Amino acid sequence: MIPARLASAVVGFILSGLMSCIVTLVASVKTVGLGGQVVSTWLNAWFFGWPIAFVVVLFAGPGVRRLVASWVKPPPSE
Repeated sequence: MIPARLASAVVGFILSGLMSCIVTLVASVKTVGLGGQVVSTWLNAWFFGWPIAFVVVLFAGPGVRRLVASWVKPPPSE
């Protein structure tokens, strides 16, 4: 089991992987089409972009959470 204190980093890792996977696939298909090069182009782009996306999520995540918290109405207290 992963310690609870690492939960946000694990979420960021998975989410950045998923999003970078989808975005690089769409960009690769748009650039080279659905031909034989799309898989290698996509994987190269994904493996290059995922670590960048993960670092951005780790550093930008806390600020984004604070920003969203300032926009969201707190739940009513009972």
